[in-house]
Amino acid sequence: MPSHDATSRTEFPGRVAELRRGFAEPDPAARPMMRWWWFGPDVEDAEVERELTAMADAGFGGAEVAFVYPLRQVRHPFLSDEFGARLRHAAEFARSLGLRFDLTIGSGWSYGGPHIGPDHVARRLHWERRELTAAAVRVPVVAPWPGDELVAAFLAEGSPGEARSGWVPLSISDSMITIEQGRGPRTVLLAWSRPTGQNVKRAAAGAEGPVLDHYSAAATRKHLAELGDRLLAAVPAELLGSVFCDSLEVYAADWTPDLPAEFARRRGYDPLPHLHRLTVEEAGSAEFRADFYRTLTELAEDNFIAVCRDWAAGHGVPFRLQGYGVPPVTVSSNRHADLIEGEGWGWTELTQTRWASSAGHLYGRPVISSEIWTWVHSPSFRATPLDLKGEAHEHFLLGINQFVGHGWPYSPPDAPGLGWYFYAAGALDDRNPWWPAMPALNAYLTRLGWLLRQGEPVADVKLYLPASDVYPTLGRGLDLWKATRRHIGPELPRTIRCAGYDYDLIDDPALESVDPASVPVVVLPRVTTLPPTARAWLDAVREAGGTVLAVDSTAYPEGVAATVETFEEALRRALPPDAELSGAGDDIGVVHRRLGDGDLYFVANTGSTVRTFDLAPRTERDRFERWDPATGQAEVLAGSRAATLTLHPYQAAVVVATDGADREGDAGERVARSGSAAESPLAGPWRFGYLDAGGVREVVLPHRWEDERPGYSGGAWYELDLDARPDWLDPATELILDFGPADAIDDHDPSRAEIRGNSYRARVEAPVREVAVVSVNGAACGVVWDAPYRLDLTGRFRAGSNTLRIEVYNSAAAAVATDPDAAAIIEESRRLYGVRFHQQDLELALDGVSSGLLRVPSLRSAHA
Repeated sequence: MPSHDATSRTEFPGRVAELRRGFAEPDPAARPMMRWWWFGPDVEDAEVERELTAMADAGFGGAEVAFVYPLRQVRHPFLSDEFGARLRHAAEFARSLGLRFDLTIGSGWSYGGPHIGPDHVARRLHWERRELTAAAVRVPVVAPWPGDELVAAFLAEGSPGEARSGWVPLSISDSMITIEQGRGPRTVLLAWSRPTGQNVKRAAAGAEGPVLDHYSAAATRKHLAELGDRLLAAVPAELLGSVFCDSLEVYAADWTPDLPAEFARRRGYDPLPHLHRLTVEEAGSAEFRADFYRTLTELAEDNFIAVCRDWAAGHGVPFRLQGYGVPPVTVSSNRHADLIEGEGWGWTELTQTRWASSAGHLYGRPVISSEIWTWVHSPSFRATPLDLKGEAHEHFLLGINQFVGHGWPYSPPDAPGLGWYFYAAGALDDRNPWWPAMPALNAYLTRLGWLLRQGEPVADVKLYLPASDVYPTLGRGLDLWKATRRHIGPELPRTIRCAGYDYDLIDDPALESVDPASVPVVVLPRVTTLPPTARAWLDAVREAGGTVLAVDSTAYPEGVAATVETFEEALRRALPPDAELSGAGDDIGVVHRRLGDGDLYFVANTGSTVRTFDLAPRTERDRFERWDPATGQAEVLAGSRAATLTLHPYQAAVVVATDGADREGDAGERVARSGSAAESPLAGPWRFGYLDAGGVREVVLPHRWEDERPGYSGGAWYELDLDARPDWLDPATELILDFGPADAIDDHDPSRAEIRGNSYRARVEAPVREVAVVSVNGAACGVVWDAPYRLDLTGRFRAGSNTLRIEVYNSAAAAVATDPDAAAIIEESRRLYGVRFHQQDLELALDGVSSGLLRVPSLRSAHA
């Protein structure tokens, strides 16, 4: 079984030829994994084995088990002995297949459950205002709700609308608040500590309960002892790749009983007399809020992340974390985890994925994963291989080199209708009719995942995270990533990427780990408050020859002043682009890895139109090769200063730039074709039949299934007899089956229904919907599912008559839309276990759906 040691690194081989060989046959450790949803948990060994085998056959590298809500009566509740036996069997069977097996240390999210009692629940501050007359009063402290505790009280003159300053703490003694005689109306401000009330979301049967206090080491240890130890008793460390914590979503949690003492120890003063400044604007409020929320960050790091990591290390297994959300963890909080993971697409945006990849780069993590396909082309079973590929490119461009797909829904063989699937897209298992394309897609992603672990990442720009400006704005949201993204705005990240640079986010704790002499450019985005340590680090950057660009910032006048509007010009003056893209538009993204004797560029077209452009690296090289992730093959490109590339919609390539020829294992020279070319359209008539029914008839292309079987999800076959022309049999003739171009979808077409904003989809109408499996004379030739929708058939034809067969497979959209049992499954779950989820977007299942061969393909022949 391949190693998944969090500290291991694949060093760049000394010669490009060796790297090329690794690209052709990459390490299986780079294969995508799948999140495997166990509903209930209710699984049987035989189906567990079948689904793991299907994952392995499709080219996945492993499964991360996630225990979620039940869909029928559960016989073996979460953590029961029977459940543990099935979990152990799944891990052992995965090992027998060479698959990695990871566990989520909890059910649903965030961590919690029935073992979390009143002393360990997540808590929040609740603020209450009361208007008083001038009369003296003694008020008994009566908790308005079980678990509420009064932590502070304040008094100011004036009614609530006028009481804006002059707040003084009130003493609380013997459960009484004593308020002396006043001069007029007064307002009392009460700060209650109360449980957030949040329960674990999407919990399995037997796993229901409150979310734990992530600021409390005792609460974290309680959870790990009651739940984590029992899971690892069922599945020992030698069978595990990692234990996992999903994104932190402990909503509104901004208090823990130990906070006053911890705050005083870390900040040097008592927070309680100043606590009103969290909700009142007065002199010193911003500074106190920054101290308060920074303390929460540190408590989450020390008492949750580090405790989980140390517990996992004690069991001999790495701890993997999605380190963003609430509590307000920052980029550097991820340094306390062994494996760092992101989530979210958008290569020009400040996503959670960028949050994670920046942490991985800053702290030397060679493998950085992301949860991918979370909402891909919602609803469930609507996504296509092209959607999966296009979103994967976005994650690669964000610095990711390991995927955990979201996800694979366990479904029992006796489940009615389409079976079980998760409430959110995607549902990525072998119930998708287009599944024959999955092995090729996984091979593609594995090559790129492995290759993007080689060498070192190049991110010339460091985008400073102004925590001292952002912390005071957190309020009830508490999500530092969201607040930081809002503060920085979308323009700077987009400008950096589209101008040919890459960047890492850098925060104050990371400054200790980054050599200022290694940083060419630092960008300060709207910074008004700068800690002394950050100022000293910026001074060192400038002394070493780097540039500090102060964009709409006042805190560092020594830097080069710029505005959002003048930022790109200032950036280009400070440093030429790492990869100049001429004629590319804003759809072409680049990631650069520096190798020992060359440079590697992953280049992706993230748009829906064909792009031809020149890539000119800042580091001049005299030789360029283009490597094809789909085949593992390489070719030498003409030109010495720039590489000219044509990329079709959602197509990517790898460009390797070196000095001098590398003749040992050299790439083949590209063969130029003459103008002697011929095209033979293949309109038909074709013999046609559906794979689920007998009967053969003739059709003429284009041919759309929905015109005759609107509710069909599955496959169909097309056959055509062709007499080979003499030039098709000539070894010097390249023969290409071309299905035609993909047409861009108008994003602003008012007639089209729109899916949720964070749901990725490729915006093209493809000529094949969705996958074509091609054979000639019964011999398999390949699978076509992405642009440029061509397949090389050179040497496949024989003299005389030949049979070209194309099997087409669509999506499961029609099966979802017409599933007669989906509503009954949901209703049964709610009858037994209440409302634990809402199925998403099912009304959009047929949005834009067409199936079949939607263009007339052709055979193109060209002579060398």
